[in-house]
Amino acid sequence: MLERIIERLLYASRWLLAPVYLALSLVLIALAVKFFQEIYHLFAHILTMSESDMVLRILALIDLSLVGSLLVMVMFSGYENFVSRIDVREGDDQLDWLGKLDAGTLKLKVAASIVAISSIHLLQVFVNIPQIESEKLKWYVIIHLTFVVSALLMGILDRISFASHREPSDNKPVGH
Repeated sequence: MLERIIERLLYASRWLLAPVYLALSLVLIALAVKFFQEIYHLFAHILTMSESDMVLRILALIDLSLVGSLLVMVMFSGYENFVSRIDVREGDDQLDWLGKLDAGTLKLKVAASIVAISSIHLLQVFVNIPQIESEKLKWYVIIHLTFVVSALLMGILDRISFASHREPSDNKPVGH
């Protein structure tokens, strides 16, 4: 009997994650505010800014959108994997990937998103290369390559360890 109570409490404790995922939606709001602030700065100074400054602002917008996409993916997939299934009524907008990302696939998508975000940051550094010290540039590249290698190793480990346990339809690209 005690074992059953403990198991039920442990299982119910997953709901402690629900406020965490809800709080991520507040972070998404903050990110959207920052995104529109960047758009305002872009258009307010578009006639006076240099081409490289414009490219940097656009890269910042892309970076913010990638972070926002990552937040949405973590919120929905994390909630579905660890708390409860999200019920979307028939006819409502439903994301194709919703309910199809297990914890391992989610980790891989997060790693790929981090590599993409790091790539954008590295591209921003390269646009400003005359102002960057070579030592700093070297560290930016090393850190980026660390993210790339980590993501590759995670993918290899996932394939070796868990791919055989997934249904074949789970290995299709999202949206297919």
